[in-house]
Amino acid sequence: MEERRGFGPRRGTFRGRGESRFAPKPVEVGKEYDVDIQEISRRGEGIARIQGLVIFVPNAKQGDHIKIKITRISRRFAEAEIVGKGEFVGEEEKEE
Repeated sequence: MEERRGFGPRRGTFRGRGESRFAPKPVEVGKEYDVDIQEISRRGEGIARIQGLVIFVPNAKQGDHIKIKITRISRRFAEAEIVGKGEFVGEEEKEE
């Protein structure tokens, strides 16, 4: 590694505009996804995960299967709003 006087070894390379050292997120702002709310945050928001990314969903309860729309993405989590009930996946629901 190249030594720079007084600053120690150089750490990384220059990144141009638009380049990020963070991996691309598995969700996009404005897109809709079906999710299961797995737990509740300290602030009372529902928590879902898509490919490991935590998504906070206000007004959701643990166990809900809902359709959400991503409203914001940050480095470590995303935020979403509920747009409807999630599609049922698996065996068909039986009507009584």
